[in-house]
Amino acid sequence: MAFVALYVLLLSGEHADAFVCDQVSACIPVLRLARIRKKVLFYCHFPDQLLTKRESFLKRIYRLPLDWLEEFTTGMADCIVVNSKFTASVFKDTFKSLSHISPDVLYPSLNISSFETIVPADIADLIPKKKKFLFLSINRYERKKNLSLALEALHELRGRLDSHEWNEVHLVMAGGYDERVLENVEHYEELRSLATKLKVNDHVTFLRSFSDEQKISLFSNSVCVLYTPSNEHFGIVPLEAMYMRCPVIAVNSGGPLESVLHNVTGFLCDPLPTQFSEAMEKIVRDPLLKDTMGAAGRDRVMEKFSSEAFAEQLYQYICRLTQ
Repeated sequence: MAFVALYVLLLSGEHADAFVCDQVSACIPVLRLARIRKKVLFYCHFPDQLLTKRESFLKRIYRLPLDWLEEFTTGMADCIVVNSKFTASVFKDTFKSLSHISPDVLYPSLNISSFETIVPADIADLIPKKKKFLFLSINRYERKKNLSLALEALHELRGRLDSHEWNEVHLVMAGGYDERVLENVEHYEELRSLATKLKVNDHVTFLRSFSDEQKISLFSNSVCVLYTPSNEHFGIVPLEAMYMRCPVIAVNSGGPLESVLHNVTGFLCDPLPTQFSEAMEKIVRDPLLKDTMGAAGRDRVMEKFSSEAFAEQLYQYICRLTQ
């Protein structure tokens, strides 16, 4: 990042009105080397020091100067924006020396054009026939994503439905997967074992490293998306689901508190199987919720999370900096 920033300065730094720096703040001191002082906007998605584990003494020592550098260089920006109100609160708690700064919120946008140009794939081989209520979970196969909550909620839902209704229910667990990542491999097997233990394996399809074409088809055929992580920085999946007119059942913490409107575009629940299954039951009992919540979700994405909304807000920040 520092090298790229230096290259930009040498190539066209004098012609720029302002610099926008995304995620990595270490390049900000380089950008300030410009002969004619230029303003810098920094977009903080989440403090980097909170994304790395400190399991050993040596790792903690190694990270000390990097953590200090991140906080110091972040404070050098002329304007700081974050991706959610949740991240803004974490920013305050993490960067103690920057407590005088109150970052603005610039919500990420959804690349809507990609949803309109992709040709949906045939997913008939992924879903058993005569499944009227398809629930969808999309997330990486990582333990912190709490994917087991979706399986436990499905098990709870079974007790709420009669046999006919239950036979019409299916869950697709679609997730990012890399066989070189040990946690992905282990957690995938853990989830399969849990599904067997809960006796819902006949109602679950596990899909690894799905394509964009498959994702579009899954959204189109699902009655609801289950979003299980807690304290997610923002979360793009709820936006994708809402744009595809699919209600979202999400944990009532982190980014979904700002993207999902409870009882309007979906349901916000405690991370408990009973609460998730209760929301799932509402979708099954009242199929019209799919249409009403789906339409509200599409409207919300277009109003607050479209590329146009993002561009307009970013433009205002840049104008303010360069006045």
